Amino acid sequence: MPTGKPQVLRGLVGIVVPDRAALLQRLAAVKKPLAGTSFDVHEHDDYVEAISALGQSHPLPRARCTLRPHHARHTVCAVRRCARHARRIVNSITGCSTRRAHRQGRGRPSCGGRVGPQQDLIFRESDRKPAAYDGHHIAIYVADFSGPHRRLLEKGLISEESDQHQYRFENITDTESGKVLFTVEHEVRSLRHPLYARPLVNRNPAQTNRD
Repeated sequence: MPTGKPQVLRGLVGIVVPDRAALLQRLAAVKKPLAGTSFDVHEHDDYVEAISALGQSHPLPRARCTLRPHHARHTVCAVRRCARHARRIVNSITGCSTRRAHRQGRGRPSCGGRVGPQQDLIFRESDRKPAAYDGHHIAIYVADFSGPHRRLLEKGLISEESDQHQYRFENITDTESGKVLFTVEHEVRSLRHPLYARPLVNRNPAQTNRD
């Protein structure tokens, strides 16, 4: 179980679920045990928003599919054209394909890209100052492991050399001035990482980073 101060994504983690009625029943069942925490539920026409006990927002749309992660949406800094710079650095550093300016939610520019099967990472601009970074991170697996590492190293953006299969970077910067626009740690892993494609259900508890 987590200990210490909770780490909360500055944005949303969306999960598609197969049955809205069953979801609401499960959420209602834990309402009393979670009284006094940040847990809350808000119903909307096309999704249910559940706030976890730690304060994380999860929009849960219904679909004819199995339970799966849908997207992670970061609310990025109030700097003008921040989404454009996020797109540039993601393209130039990681080589991932991104799309720009979805203009989701109040017409704010955003950029995003596919980071896994039916999974997206989206950066959306906001006029509000983002919450202070609390150390949470996302893990991404890349086929071209050394290319992004070399480009990040040239810009002085590598924050940790973990091992031969993993490194980390934290800052998304203005591609022209180098100014830090948004901070969220990316744990970058190779496809030879011991945990690559590890099943999330009935997984082998003996399988670890070191074994």
